Amino acid sequence: MISIAVETVDPETAKKWLAESNYGNRQLSQGHVTGLAGALERGEWQTHHQGIAFSPDGRLLDGQHRLAAIVQATRSAQLVVARGVDPAAFSVMDTGKKRTARDILFLKEEKRAQHLAASLRGLHMYRTAPKLSWSGPSSMCSHDQLLKLLTENPRIREALDKGFSIYREVCLSVTAATVGWYVTSTERPDVDQSDWYEGLVTGANLKRYDPRLTLRNTMLALKQGKSLRKRDDSRAHLAFYLKAWNAWAEGRTIKLLRQNANEALPPVSRAEFGSDPNEDGRLV
Repeated sequence: MISIAVETVDPETAKKWLAESNYGNRQLSQGHVTGLAGALERGEWQTHHQGIAFSPDGRLLDGQHRLAAIVQATRSAQLVVARGVDPAAFSVMDTGKKRTARDILFLKEEKRAQHLAASLRGLHMYRTAPKLSWSGPSSMCSHDQLLKLLTENPRIREALDKGFSIYREVCLSVTAATVGWYVTSTERPDVDQSDWYEGLVTGANLKRYDPRLTLRNTMLALKQGKSLRKRDDSRAHLAFYLKAWNAWAEGRTIKLLRQNANEALPPVSRAEFGSDPNEDGRLV
């Protein structure tokens, strides 16, 4: 017979259960553990029907990641604990489709939910981890973090419209174009970006080495396969966007856009228009 109760599980208890009862289970995903531990540390942890399950003989059937997160975060958490679960049920546990950030935003009736979720994650990475890759455990961002970010940055919805427009004309990824437009317009509200936008999307009457033309040419070359870099690399696209925008805002020419390995994403330039260009007019 199955018994179910809500229990407060402290780190010592979680560690004991993992050591004594967790055998024959799937391999632990450290990235998932880190994500859950982060949610616990930020106060995002919520008690719900998914929790810990033990077989009649005390074997841990479900919940090893939650327990490992409690140990890693060194914080107690409330969990639904089920005892007496038939081990035959193990084959159907955790087989449902996990809700994505896109699903969460769609349920909140946000337009272009998938691209909005990606742009919010890109904004989060740009602000909090400009030196890190946008893949792997270090790039994880919880649903609560994204929703909080959207509440604090509602104008990113408008930036997403600009992002789609730039994507269609210049082939920058929607995420890179959205984040690039948003951070430059919010951090430099003193700069009128109409000329930047017009020049970038049309390419009309731009002189050689104009940063807008260099960015256009770089992205079109990527689309045509003239570069080995992946065409959907949003982090690299954002680096190109910001480097070109900084040069434009400072009144510099730029001959080449490139992204070196492990290079941090550049901050938005604080310099005023008309600054002197580098010796060769090139931004690296």
